[in-house]
Amino acid sequence: MKKKNFARLKYSCICAALFAMTGCDLYESPITTVGKDAIFSSEEGLETYAYSFYNGLPTGDDLHYIESTLVDYGATNSINDFVRKGAYNDAVATGWSWTTLRNINYFIVNCTNEAVSETVRNNYLGIARFFRAYFYYNMVKRFGDVPWIDHPLDVADEALYASRDSRELVMEKVYEDLQFAGEHITTTSESTCSLVTKWVAYAFASRVALFEGTYRKYHNLQLATSAETWLQRARDNAKIVMDNSGKSIYTGAGEDLSYRSLFIQDNPLSQEILMAICSSAELAVYHDANWRWTSATYGTRMNFIRQFINVYLQLDGTPYTDKAGWETDDFYTECQNRDMRLQQTMRTPGYMREGRLALPDYGSYARLGYQPIKFCVDGTEGDTKSLNTNALPLFRYAEVLLNYAEAKAELGELTDDDWQQTVGTLRARAGITGGLNAKPTRVDPYLQSTYFPEVSDPVILEIRRERMTELVLEGFRFDDLRRWHCGELMLMSWRGINIPAINKALDMDNNGTPDVIYYTSDAELEQAQAEIDWDAYSATCATVLVSTDPEADNLQVKPQEDGSGYYLTWDTQNDGNRVWGEKQYLYPIPSLVMVKNPKITQNPGWEDGASNDGN
Repeated sequence: MKKKNFARLKYSCICAALFAMTGCDLYESPITTVGKDAIFSSEEGLETYAYSFYNGLPTGDDLHYIESTLVDYGATNSINDFVRKGAYNDAVATGWSWTTLRNINYFIVNCTNEAVSETVRNNYLGIARFFRAYFYYNMVKRFGDVPWIDHPLDVADEALYASRDSRELVMEKVYEDLQFAGEHITTTSESTCSLVTKWVAYAFASRVALFEGTYRKYHNLQLATSAETWLQRARDNAKIVMDNSGKSIYTGAGEDLSYRSLFIQDNPLSQEILMAICSSAELAVYHDANWRWTSATYGTRMNFIRQFINVYLQLDGTPYTDKAGWETDDFYTECQNRDMRLQQTMRTPGYMREGRLALPDYGSYARLGYQPIKFCVDGTEGDTKSLNTNALPLFRYAEVLLNYAEAKAELGELTDDDWQQTVGTLRARAGITGGLNAKPTRVDPYLQSTYFPEVSDPVILEIRRERMTELVLEGFRFDDLRRWHCGELMLMSWRGINIPAINKALDMDNNGTPDVIYYTSDAELEQAQAEIDWDAYSATCATVLVSTDPEADNLQVKPQEDGSGYYLTWDTQNDGNRVWGEKQYLYPIPSLVMVKNPKITQNPGWEDGASNDGN
């Protein structure tokens, strides 16, 4: 990782005198060619230049922001403008930026110096084409049709005023780039897990192909290359990684810690992780996971919602919602005998920080009671500022297994052996004992009715469950909802934990001491405090003001359906404030783009400044 960061600094110093790349769209100043041979005449020069491509990857802070605002499984204190009613249109749209592509294309066009062997040149061309595919994949996901540009443009280039190319053309080019990358990148093992390797290229190809295949299927896109062909590509590229990379699922820390260990180590666990965003205290490169998942004032204060928690299986492999009385289980009860990823993804009873029990921070962060810990280390130093240095996976073997399983299931090819090698392996790591060796034959009615009512295949339903629980918070959910044509799940109500009583001290972890009082007035709070030794527990027992008024702005409590208690909810920030419509499967193109180039047309539904109004 130090090698990568030092190389970036070296790249910046060398190239400052060579390039002028200050714009943010296709209208760039021409690149000067002074000193070009200093870069392209040696392997060291190619390597140094190639490090610049990594600046196009997300930072740790980027990943956390995206995955805490554009998901269906979390409640936040602020709503992303893209799904907040009337808040997004072409005047505020962003993302039509081409500087990254210009840098990559300049390298591709000029990496021709025969003083460097063809094998070496092709290795670095493979890395460049990986990043070009990465750039275009994100552009197509965001905008659909976009111009395909494969060379650096100068001020007289006709491509500056060209129309958008078809999704078909661009995605075929993306796939060609990734196949070239996989075939020509020579690095197969890299100790820091922070650089692109051959297996990263094939893993990314499986991700891209799965997205495109399912997007074309569930959006009924009738393009020249069929959804089936893309799903076959997803299957085949995932299989290349499975058969050749030497990667496997990490189980070295046991069922109760192996999963979480992938996300809290400074040095990526290379047994499973193919590539990660790395940080370093020595280089003052940090991210903000602890701050974001613990602070009441910083970030989005994202809590999981109960509908998502209900998806985690029981340890015997059966759905939690098959259990009698699950609807009214309190927090302690619902956390028992569950898929062990649950306790490694959020604070559950028994979670320890710095040697002390740490229930959800009910009085500050955990508005709905479900507080994330994934990517959050147990040390508290980073709770008030950006100090995390734990690596954040971008590509890991678990995703490859799920890509393979889903592609084969969508193709109708998944066998019991495939199930055991993919979903079964992941569930076994999480302590699940049942249903590991044969694909499911029964539809879970809760999963189907709550999330995917139009899916009747139990195998596809269970693979989607597995993506939810295995890949949560890793940046996949918004893309999954879009490719499955399930964006309306973004409107899911924000329901929190069940609580047995209000205006009474509650023991949330069954250890004999009070943990929180949900109170409706100061008088009720005083009465509840008087019923316990408040002086003894005031430092550890949180107090949380709630309302029984459904129109209230603060946290609300509503009676459970059977009258046995209450549940937390936050409807004011939910119902009516978030919207989803068909046009939101693509973003609008920024209005200024079409002023500069009238041949660029707006995406359907966003014309004439239309806002996100739910249509």
